[in-house]
Amino acid sequence: MLKRLIIGYGILAVAGAVVLAGLGVGSPVAIYLFANGLIVIAALVFERGRYRPPVTGGGSWQETAERFVDPTTGQLMKVRYNPQTGARDYVPVTPPP
Repeated sequence: MLKRLIIGYGILAVAGAVVLAGLGVGSPVAIYLFANGLIVIAALVFERGRYRPPVTGGGSWQETAERFVDPTTGQLMKVRYNPQTGARDYVPVTPPP
């Protein structure tokens, strides 16, 4: 949702710059809006995903001895490793019942 709003802002900035330039009003403002809009749009279009998608089954996963506390949730996590692909997976540790 937020990404769409920011892309909308970038498009409006570029469109506003084109309209201002067409009217011959505020050349520095038009240049600023155009550059700002293009930078915002480019940054979001070419943005890499911050987090990897969750790993879905398949492969032979091996648990490692690594454990850590996730700083965002405060939950204890364990690390699994897939020797075939080199991928790592982080799984919440569930306490015994």
